[in-house]
Amino acid sequence: MTTPRDLMIVTLDVAPIRPLERGDLSLGLAGAELIDLLDAEALGFEDERIVPRLCPPTGDRLLDEAVSSLVRQPPYEPVGEWLWRRGRGLSSAYLDALEAAGQITRRRHGWLPVRAGQAVPVDSPARRRATDRWASDEPVLASLAAAIGVREEPAGDAAAAAGDAAVTVLAAVNDAVMELEAERQRRAIEEAAFDNVWRAE
Repeated sequence: MTTPRDLMIVTLDVAPIRPLERGDLSLGLAGAELIDLLDAEALGFEDERIVPRLCPPTGDRLLDEAVSSLVRQPPYEPVGEWLWRRGRGLSSAYLDALEAAGQITRRRHGWLPVRAGQAVPVDSPARRRATDRWASDEPVLASLAAAIGVREEPAGDAAAAAGDAAVTVLAAVNDAVMELEAERQRRAIEEAAFDNVWRAE
């Protein structure tokens, strides 16, 4: 199991402190991939740009896809840009991967088919590992979960405990989530103004 998969399981297993947006989760998953690939020495950072390194297959299909999607020619891609590009639809990809691996199931809603039901983690070693990381306030998982609104910020300087490179990723995830929320608010204001125009006529 990987940090993105642990994060995905946690989001299905605990009640978030605010409604969890799919786009926020996708950005968090992309950040989790970067942190795992840093740990695997598949990449490094230069001036907050992602510099790929030689890396054997990770054994995880989605992480291998992340590696193959890295820009390999200078000037390399900034962390923030990669999060947006890689994050597009990533929560659905991880949900499908966990379901295919038998790590989650679908809760039935009456006559609706299983696919339409709510995704819930099954009791498995993967779930127990994610739960253990969550219960121990492991810095990376806790900081990613806080960035996307699953929990409050962890006590102390959890991000710093994860290391300088991880701090770069976590800061980029926070910035991207805030940017996405600002865009949602802008669109909501525009839609409300449009509705008001129609009501006035």
